[in-house]
Amino acid sequence: MTLAISEQVEDAGARASGSSFYLAMRLMPAKQRQAMFEIYSFCRAVDDIADNGGPADVQSLRLQRWRDDIDAIYAGAPRARLKTLAESVAQFGLRRDDFMAVIDGMEMDVLGTVSAPNWTQLDLYCDRVASAVGRLSVRVFGMAEAPGLALAHHLGRALQLTNILRDIDEDAGIDRLYLPEEALVGAGIATRIAREVVASPNVAVACAPVVARAELHFQEADLVFAASPRAAVRTPRIMGLAYRSILAQLIARGWSAPRAPVKLRRSRLIWILVRCFCL
Repeated sequence: MTLAISEQVEDAGARASGSSFYLAMRLMPAKQRQAMFEIYSFCRAVDDIADNGGPADVQSLRLQRWRDDIDAIYAGAPRARLKTLAESVAQFGLRRDDFMAVIDGMEMDVLGTVSAPNWTQLDLYCDRVASAVGRLSVRVFGMAEAPGLALAHHLGRALQLTNILRDIDEDAGIDRLYLPEEALVGAGIATRIAREVVASPNVAVACAPVVARAELHFQEADLVFAASPRAAVRTPRIMGLAYRSILAQLIARGWSAPRAPVKLRRSRLIWILVRCFCL
């Protein structure tokens, strides 16, 4: 069934309601809010394909259909179900290459090309699945080009590296291993079987350089925040503070198995929202 535009809007908002940052997005002006819902909905859709676990050729075909859908938007003939996304693309000047980069990042997961990657491969993966989303988002936030690109680069990588550290057990359960090869070698971990890596007594040593790199990217993002108009960076600042809180909890918990899951408490998120919007 073809969705009416009002139904498309509702659907994107409904999908975004599953995000940790739904409240932050809800507090944005209406057009920005809808654009962020559309970006999130797109990212959720292609991420679901990557995480589906089906045959790689089938999943790659589904991702290719999304590439075709994005091309149709930029050709001026968007599919009916993506008309609202097309409106956001036009309004905020969202770039085709950034959508394609996200799809390419998801295909790296589908094809299994980021298992114990080297640092260069991991950085490319982070650029595609996180910083490319940031490049779309900073245009919605209304940031100037240079600081917007710098923030997308650093905050995207900081968030993704934190995700990798938070989700090492969940990822290992589906045979994914994002800890970099150099870190595993430095920790003296010989196996590259995900479940065995995360069970290693030396996994904390392998996580340490990932923590350090995430913290460095957070620090660089802070410099952009400090030099930017407060209103333009309010939403990404909320994301940064939330993920820094998660990283701090991970560090405090440690890496010895069994590892208790770490989540951002709702009370903490509300405090961050108040700090960013009111203080």
